[in-house]
Amino acid sequence: MATISIYSWFQSVYNYLLSLFWSTELDVTLLGLQNAGKTSLLKVFIGEEFSPDSIPTVGFAMKRVKHGHVTLKCWDLGGQPRFRSMWERYCRGVNCVVFVLDSADASTFETAKTELNALLSKEALVGIPLLVLGNKNDLPASIGTEEIINILQLEQYKDRDISVLSISVKEGKGLPGVLSWLISRKNSNK
Repeated sequence: MATISIYSWFQSVYNYLLSLFWSTELDVTLLGLQNAGKTSLLKVFIGEEFSPDSIPTVGFAMKRVKHGHVTLKCWDLGGQPRFRSMWERYCRGVNCVVFVLDSADASTFETAKTELNALLSKEALVGIPLLVLGNKNDLPASIGTEEIINILQLEQYKDRDISVLSISVKEGKGLPGVLSWLISRKNSNK
């Protein structure tokens, strides 16, 4: 019995030392229009239950998501018109930007395209990888990734690392792929 506890102690010390020398922290900015599901996504990532009654982010919030030896420092930015002017400030120098789109609400597509294209035109964001998430794919009106690429005019960004994933935060669909994509950017330049 003493052997197991000594082994367990050495294992925990080893893991702690490993985390000191081999852990990585990534800066990630979550943005998109209001009610797209940014805050719900972040809550699910930190282990909370999905709630359809999520309170909209006012301004910004920051949460850390630990996955193995990688910690994601996630900035959740408000999507209301009055907060969009600060998006660029929170995107400078991050490892990647995640743009969440309500893929079932066609009334928001034009505004989402305008806001995202304006943001991507900023000099400070050149070279920063972009992940576009078409959220709410559990709803019948949702569109797929090819339609998202066309609507947001993403094909024009040839020199930028862009990926588009279809997800449902509510049902958990596609979320492991989101984490994998984010973690794979740990070597991207800041």
